[in-house]
Amino acid sequence: MKTSTKLTWVAILYFAEGFPFGIVNDALPIFFRIHGIRLADIGLLSLVGLPWTLKFLWAPAVDLWGRRRTWVVGCQIFLVLGLLAVLAVDPSRVSAILWAVVLGLAFFSATQDIAIDAYTIELLDEREMGPANGVRVTAYRVALIAAGGLFVAAAGLIGWPAAFVGAAAVMALSCLLSSRLPHARPDPVTPVPATPTRGTLERALWTPLQQFFGYPGFVSVMLFVLTFKLGDMALGPMVRPFWVDRHFTPFQIGAVPGTLGVVSTILGALLGGGLTARWGIFRALWVLGIAQAASNLVYAAAAALPPSMPPMYAASIVESFCGGLGTVPFLAFLMSICDKAHAATQYALLSALFGLTRVMAGALSGWVTEEIGYAAYFTLTFFLAWPALALLPWVRHWTVTRAAGAEPSRPSA
Repeated sequence: MKTSTKLTWVAILYFAEGFPFGIVNDALPIFFRIHGIRLADIGLLSLVGLPWTLKFLWAPAVDLWGRRRTWVVGCQIFLVLGLLAVLAVDPSRVSAILWAVVLGLAFFSATQDIAIDAYTIELLDEREMGPANGVRVTAYRVALIAAGGLFVAAAGLIGWPAAFVGAAAVMALSCLLSSRLPHARPDPVTPVPATPTRGTLERALWTPLQQFFGYPGFVSVMLFVLTFKLGDMALGPMVRPFWVDRHFTPFQIGAVPGTLGVVSTILGALLGGGLTARWGIFRALWVLGIAQAASNLVYAAAAALPPSMPPMYAASIVESFCGGLGTVPFLAFLMSICDKAHAATQYALLSALFGLTRVMAGALSGWVTEEIGYAAYFTLTFFLAWPALALLPWVRHWTVTRAAGAEPSRPSA
């Protein structure tokens, strides 16, 4: 299969992956608030992020049963039904049915992510992972604009019911396209009986993890995965409240961090993909990781200055652009250390660690900002990015020796 064809499928799949995530995390809180649900109840929506964090628990099923395409299409069918089911729920009060629908959307979205990530790992050669992750981040961000921006704007023009029908139509089109996915390669896992034996299940669960944990030094890799995006994840939850407290209008907030910022992330991701392909994953992690961390200081400077448009716009553009730069080599690294035969389970485990960072940072960000102020907090996020960079020599040593088939030893000081 040509690289250009692979990149086209990556774009289609990651738009389909980002769209329901944007609906659940960006659009539904607006929908519920407009219909009068209390802010405290809307805050509990953060709990629906758990399926994305805990998806590694059922990822072995994607490795063990069926084809990747079957999982993708099946999840997308349920997502279409879930978006339509929102119309049958009373949005003015919290109920068990409402949370069941929202959690259902999150669960099938997270399961779709498992299958898409595994399919992409099987589809790509290592030399293609840099450019592919640039396309991946771009498609995902475009989906977030569509879900968190265009969907909400459409709801204001044509009403929420028609907007949800339109969102369901978008997922239905994705489902139709996904049904034509070419198989990346023969199934990596030997077919199992309809009722697998206990030993088969244990191997499916344990073997992917043993390949990671069986090598001394993997703790460094786990810590690196947890902390590489920590500065970004700590900054993110406080960006929009910062704009609000600087007395920018909702239109200005939506136009700049919500749209221009996302476009800057896309441009950064595309450049990051090219640089990762040219430099290699580890050099890109060093250089682009430093740029990613330093960009948080632009927000710190904006917070220290009197409120005005130029520093705020500059902060949004620079931080978003550098965030896109740093994301690409990080995702390429995660893919590169996964075994293709157990890609679903291993990548889901790594994604869970990545998601845990988001949950932990988001939970503490508001409290810390109230205590020390925006400028000091944004400066703190810059320093939170450096432990991961300090771990890179150990991570690279582990990766190289693992690829060579030897047990790693500690790098010399």
